[in-house]
Amino acid sequence: MNDLYTQMITVFLGFFAIMNPIANTAAFAGLAGDKSKAEQVKIAAKSLIITFMVILVFSLLGKAIFHLFGITISALRITGGILVFLVGYHMLNGHGSKLHSAEGDQETDMAVSPLAVPLLAGPGTIATAMNYSSTGELSGILITIGVFAVLCFITFICFIFSSNILAMIGKSGLSIITRLMGLILAVIGTQMVIVGVSAVVKAMG
Repeated sequence: MNDLYTQMITVFLGFFAIMNPIANTAAFAGLAGDKSKAEQVKIAAKSLIITFMVILVFSLLGKAIFHLFGITISALRITGGILVFLVGYHMLNGHGSKLHSAEGDQETDMAVSPLAVPLLAGPGTIATAMNYSSTGELSGILITIGVFAVLCFITFICFIFSSNILAMIGKSGLSIITRLMGLILAVIGTQMVIVGVSAVVKAMG
């Protein structure tokens, strides 16, 4: 039983560190801070449901999917890193990313990208899920999925109360947060690309 609790805590801490709900709440505030409360709840719910489904699929079928399409974690890191960098670049300039500014269904686009993929269900999260569930044992897979579901709920709570924080800091504060998060996201994206490229170079060498 102690081993089970230890495994659950290890998986939770691993997911918490890689998904970082606190930093992503600030990113959510920067991206969806100008939306109504109802829209923010809708965006938060949709993004986290998609995130959970992505991690569920990769926990169960990750290795088979990667093998089938000849995809590597490094390629996923590089592509995700470029996407995160572009989002951060637009936020750094003081406005939302053009990657999710389509007319008519903007909140849906934002929930899918960049929130669900690659910010929440990014290469690191996917790799972590595949690593924890790779034992092939049912208990390992169930713990991975269960712990991630709890983390998704915690992140959802953080997201829907982000507007309370925004109410305290005001418009100028939001502008500062947007630019700061843009810088952080650009750096995160660059780091993801560096890690991916380094892994490719190492594999070739």
